[in-house]
Amino acid sequence: MTACAIEGGPAGAATTADPGPEESGEPEEPVGAEKAAELEGATAPWAGAPRAPGTFTLTADGAYGARLTAAPGAPGEQRAWYPERWTLDGPEPYAVPLPLHQPEEPDAQVVPLADGRVLIRRRVADRQMFSLLYPTGPATGELTLGAVECDGMTLLPPSPDGSSVYGLSAGDHSSLLWLVAGGAFGPELVAEIPGHCSGGVWLDRAGRMLALDRRLPGGGPVKAVAVDLERNGEVTPLLQIAPASDDRLLLADPDSGLLLIRSDAPGHDRLGWGVLGSCLPVRFPECLRPADVAVTPFAVQPGQMLMPESCAVALRIDGAAGSWVGIWRPQGRRLHQLAAPEGWSAGAGYWSRDGVLHLPYANAATPCAVALIEAPGDDGPLSETGGTCGTDGTGGDAGGMEPSGAVTPPVVCRPVPLGQAPLHRAAPPD
Repeated sequence: MTACAIEGGPAGAATTADPGPEESGEPEEPVGAEKAAELEGATAPWAGAPRAPGTFTLTADGAYGARLTAAPGAPGEQRAWYPERWTLDGPEPYAVPLPLHQPEEPDAQVVPLADGRVLIRRRVADRQMFSLLYPTGPATGELTLGAVECDGMTLLPPSPDGSSVYGLSAGDHSSLLWLVAGGAFGPELVAEIPGHCSGGVWLDRAGRMLALDRRLPGGGPVKAVAVDLERNGEVTPLLQIAPASDDRLLLADPDSGLLLIRSDAPGHDRLGWGVLGSCLPVRFPECLRPADVAVTPFAVQPGQMLMPESCAVALRIDGAAGSWVGIWRPQGRRLHQLAAPEGWSAGAGYWSRDGVLHLPYANAATPCAVALIEAPGDDGPLSETGGTCGTDGTGGDAGGMEPSGAVTPPVVCRPVPLGQAPLHRAAPPD
């Protein structure tokens, strides 16, 4: 992979990929740029192309990515949008363009699958059309899956099983959950959930438990709920921090049970964390709300079994100067802010089990690359009150931050669901 220093610009260029003959969706081997330039689907004409308003989507294991991009052109000129697949699990990352006979609309959505194919959702009149795209030599193969009649639909993050993709069609009174890829006979209705649903976070490695943020019919607060896909979409409460608070689930790690939450239970919208099944309250660290920026988690370090407080969390930080990267651990109580590589697909990335953050990026000099950032350590002693959360990663009093939480002896108590955990720890008996 192409590595990038944290403070500097991108290093090196990635190998241009020739898709080669492919019928089954298996990944192909990259070849030189000279050979790729001979093909109509070569990467060269699209290098440094602009990206559609949609996101760069990664498979659950980080092996593949997909995005909607466009051929470059003069300012004001209409662009030809097309899907692009990135292969990230080889010795070097490379991109394969997947254009068809006509350009895509910029509101199309693409999601990669574990076998290298890319699901695309297109809106045609009042229908949502679904197809699987894959490279077949210089051309793009397309397998039509079917359509769903609805005004709008959002594709959820790829299922951890690698082969299933779900779509959510939300209404004011009920929301429909569809299996749009991975079913036996095209798109299948999985569940109808009362209320307006949004979000979408997987809670397990099997792709069975899905968390959605729901507002019940008639209004009221937004609460995260768990949907059991093997029990006909059975819905159970997941977050209930305060009766009237909006409690949304942003990210979850199935290995450790670490949950990243956004809630207004503390009095205003805050980013917090908890542990699934824990008896401890949800905590809202001060270091996760630096001034004049928006902070959004996008990746959690996997493999930290039974150690949620040691998980490294990657955060997207958006401010007046643009977007950059934050790294934080619950036990460290410090937010490290790091420069992102030029052309980073902001909010896209994944962790390796040994604590290396992978950030995909593309710019005029490097059409496809991944920056590698090792999680910084949280060295230095903390005071008995938990230390100070500095935004400079030093643990000092930068910005006048307060401690994220006191260091207290562990309390032995009966485990309860996170939805029943209190916002604050109860006062000890006299």
